[in-house]
Amino acid sequence: MSAPARLRPLTPADLDRVLALEPQLFGRGAWSRQVYAEELTTAGRTYLAAVVDEGPGELLVGWAGLAAGEEAQVMTIGVAPGYRRRGIATQMLGALLDVARDQGAHSVLLEVRASDDGAQALYARAGFVPIGRRRHYYVAEGEDAIVMRTQLRRGPGPIGSEQVGAR
Repeated sequence: MSAPARLRPLTPADLDRVLALEPQLFGRGAWSRQVYAEELTTAGRTYLAAVVDEGPGELLVGWAGLAAGEEAQVMTIGVAPGYRRRGIATQMLGALLDVARDQGAHSVLLEVRASDDGAQALYARAGFVPIGRRRHYYVAEGEDAIVMRTQLRRGPGPIGSEQVGAR
């Protein structure tokens, strides 16, 4: 099966589309252009765009972000309403987890709305487990967040790496 979308870095040129979708996806807690501009220029941040071919060009249908660290954090994942249930969020989350592993993270945290059963199920399928609750985390709506974490497993090293130092 082919990938549901093509992933590439999110750029400032994508922000008009992101900001058009942000209130639909995240309500009154939507991020501003300034927040995205800062995130895109902050060291240790990785933002991905999910695009599909449409007409003569491409259409941004989703985006996702990660803050690096020993315990990385998923900053956001959004998929345009007409493109949900196509595996795009799963694809972006997998790519973010790969980035976290590549950057040396041991685990990844995220917050998800307590009312968003679909997103919680997505994260659970990726190995995230609930570890806490943040009351009224989503201030604009007064909604709680469920804090979830996954431990990252390291894959085997390059062929022969197990022999390094052995004599």
